[in-house]
Amino acid sequence: MNRVDALMLTAVDDGVFPGAVLLAACYDEIVFHRAYGVVDPFSQRPVTCDTVYDLASLTKPLATAAALMDLVAAGRVCAESRLADIIPDFAGTDKAGIKICQLLCHNSGMPEYHPYYLSLKQLPLEYRKQELRRMLVKEPLLYSPETITCYSDPGFMILEWIVECISGKSLDRYVGEYIYSPLGIRELFFMPEGLCPDSETMVFAPTEATSAGAELICGRVHDENAEAVGGVSGHAGLFGTARAVFDLVLDLLLAAAGGPENTVFSGPVVRSFLNVPKGAERAMGFDVPSCRDSSSGRYFTPGSTFGHLGFTGVSFWMDFASGITVVLLSNRVCPGRENQKIRTFRPVIHDAVMEYIWGVKNN
Repeated sequence: MNRVDALMLTAVDDGVFPGAVLLAACYDEIVFHRAYGVVDPFSQRPVTCDTVYDLASLTKPLATAAALMDLVAAGRVCAESRLADIIPDFAGTDKAGIKICQLLCHNSGMPEYHPYYLSLKQLPLEYRKQELRRMLVKEPLLYSPETITCYSDPGFMILEWIVECISGKSLDRYVGEYIYSPLGIRELFFMPEGLCPDSETMVFAPTEATSAGAELICGRVHDENAEAVGGVSGHAGLFGTARAVFDLVLDLLLAAAGGPENTVFSGPVVRSFLNVPKGAERAMGFDVPSCRDSSSGRYFTPGSTFGHLGFTGVSFWMDFASGITVVLLSNRVCPGRENQKIRTFRPVIHDAVMEYIWGVKNN
């Protein structure tokens, strides 16, 4: 048994998560793809490589940023476009001059979080998205754009609105029709109002129970703000398998490398999104490893590694210098979100995976 297997099995035993799927690849060659544990501690149903996870904030790069890459490549918008020029509701507000790139880099001045769902839940579902957007227009900036990086869910809620205004399609429909379908990816999808094609044949990893004795959340989005508006939002709402996440990330990697010609994404646009702008701490829609104690561990190449984490216990990191991608999907919030053990586990497993890949390549 290699060290990666041992660490994953120990993580299940130690309660880092009830189960997980780990996938590692070098360019398009998958060198590791295994499932561990159970989907929840009550049913004891085993996780398989096809188990569907709530991808939480992986929605930001894999749906919202992906949609904007496609729109930029089509010439329908540019990263420097200003908010009021796209959505007239922002004209005359403190957010009128915010640029798309600032929203993507989390340095627009928007706050980190607001529990909009508390008031949205008082309204019929069909009125909630409209009311959310009215609140986003009124949400005061915490600081001037490009002065501070503050990870912002509301900023990505605005980006979803931008995609809709430019394309005339909801975010879930846009990425489904123009990105996932052309790539042949069926297992990346939103669950509008808890519904999706083929959901009856899929096994979902539940997330937390909303209260003591309550049923686990399963087959609907965990994030309260996304759930309140029907399951589709720019910051959360995407579901998928590890293989589906990898397939999308691989297309980004191949496009950025200059080929092949049948990639969905534009290489120059992907490279522009992955460039960390001056004064920013993140790429456009993607995270980069922190200088110290990064969740990606010690071996991913500085300056050419991009990825993202998700609150439910999911992550991906891709190294454009080596072509290595690692996807870890888990439901560490099952049955409760107070479990933080994954924070110390992530860098350890990433180091072990990198050592395993280099060992395989050298044999």
